[in-house]
Amino acid sequence: MTQTQDAFIELKNITFTYPGGAVIFKDFSWQVNRGEAWAIIGPSGCGKSTLLYLIAGLRRPVSGQLLVDNQPISRPRPQTGLILQDYGLLPWATVRDNAALGLDIRRFYGPDGKHTPRDEQFTDRDERVDYWLRRLGIDHVAHQYPNQISGGQRQRTAIARTLVLNPDLLLMDEPFGALDALTRENLQNLTLELRAERNLTTIIVTHNIDEAVFMGQKILVLTQPPTTQAIIVDNPQAGTSGYRQEELFFTRCNELRRLLEEPVP
Repeated sequence: MTQTQDAFIELKNITFTYPGGAVIFKDFSWQVNRGEAWAIIGPSGCGKSTLLYLIAGLRRPVSGQLLVDNQPISRPRPQTGLILQDYGLLPWATVRDNAALGLDIRRFYGPDGKHTPRDEQFTDRDERVDYWLRRLGIDHVAHQYPNQISGGQRQRTAIARTLVLNPDLLLMDEPFGALDALTRENLQNLTLELRAERNLTTIIVTHNIDEAVFMGQKILVLTQPPTTQAIIVDNPQAGTSGYRQEELFFTRCNELRRLLEEPVP
């Protein structure tokens, strides 16, 4: 895959294996430009989440080079946000305290995770938290606990916890999979709106074809491992008003379905 000067994320000839020898990626290259919205889709066990965790710095490749913003990634970077399906909220903390958790941890440990709190003071902590609670429509439940609010509100809390840290890269692993259809669509719309407002680079892992087509301006299709080549579907209409009802949306879904059903060579 040809790399360009606009690359924000670059994977160059990455090989990754699980303990026991299962090869998931072999000499795999892929590029994401700044501000792009990507979706990753593929069958179970193809390495969708693994790829996300490699970019997040939570896993390390056996060989190859992985760069984010021209910097090699060997550990999590402060500007990368990660949102998971299970919310990861502290049950004994209120919505407001959960939303502030990332700020409080970083204030104690510092942006490099090495207990250098002097590097980042967050004098605007309360303002940041209050802004995102309002922006995400959960300020009215700020003093309630996770078991007292809906699944959609819990995921909004998890999103607030991430956005208060002002990330430039947002990684999402099946973030809306456990939600009802209407709540899922509302959060999809909100995520794309926030991406456009803040020029976020976003990558969402999903098993849902409709979600991939609506959320990803570009879609990376993974097949059964080992993956050696990036299969990319261009989808520039993603997220536009009324796209879910357009004929092109269903055409793109069918195209994606054919790619997923094709036998592995």
